[in-house]
Amino acid sequence: MAGLDGLTLLQRLKRRAGALGQMRRALRLFAPMLADVIRGRYRPVPWPAMGWMLAALAYLVSPLDLVPDVLLVLGLADDLVIVGWLLTRVDRALADYRAWRDAASVPRR
Repeated sequence: MAGLDGLTLLQRLKRRAGALGQMRRALRLFAPMLADVIRGRYRPVPWPAMGWMLAALAYLVSPLDLVPDVLLVLGLADDLVIVGWLLTRVDRALADYRAWRDAASVPRR
């Protein structure tokens, strides 16, 4: 059964699972990246990742929302969607750091 945009339910679920994976990876990788930047081990500073994360945090703590939090379910869903989208951007911006970290973790002979 195809949806409005031609995607099957399974394709939509796979897409959402991929986005959830990106969000989880961004949250797991951001703090170590920040520590490596502060200690001077990783350069250049991934400013886009920092900006996206700052935007996500600002949206979470800001009293201004697209849908007010007073409307419990919709307000929380709105926060999850916006912050989730921002975290996928963080993950994409951390691609170079992820490659650097993976290369640094390979034992050299």
